[in-house]
Amino acid sequence: MENSIYDFEVKTIDGETVRMDRYRGKTLLIVNTASQCGYTPQYTGLDALYRKFQDKDLVVLGFPCNQFGEQEPGDDKEIKEFCSLRFNVSFPMFAKVDVNGDAAHPLYKFLKKESKGILGTESVKWNFTKFLVDKTGKVLERYAPNVKPEELEGDLTKVL
Repeated sequence: MENSIYDFEVKTIDGETVRMDRYRGKTLLIVNTASQCGYTPQYTGLDALYRKFQDKDLVVLGFPCNQFGEQEPGDDKEIKEFCSLRFNVSFPMFAKVDVNGDAAHPLYKFLKKESKGILGTESVKWNFTKFLVDKTGKVLERYAPNVKPEELEGDLTKVL
């Protein structure tokens, strides 16, 4: 049973398995992403946050997901190419995952348990739901998809 965010393994978009432990001591903004969503332009804001605060140990982690309106139909190679060419994404991207249901990635099961959504629900409601994790691995906050990345600056500066 995983008790810490650092106990999980994730697969990068290039297929490398890494432990979340590599991000110990960093502030994390973990986001489920999609390439064909109305919120897809948030890639720009997420990357701007990453570039602005990476020297203060912020890391944005993108996890593509196809569970909401099938808005992430591509494979990992296509997703990587899209993020690079269309949005010049520089933050780490990971292999496509499920965030809800029986096949949900264990990391997302943990995040949802640690920071419940509206009315105490656990399920992720849509693409670009964001989880803020502090440098000790504590899940501090869950942000709805319609919360723009630039709106997070205040909360980020408090925890960085």
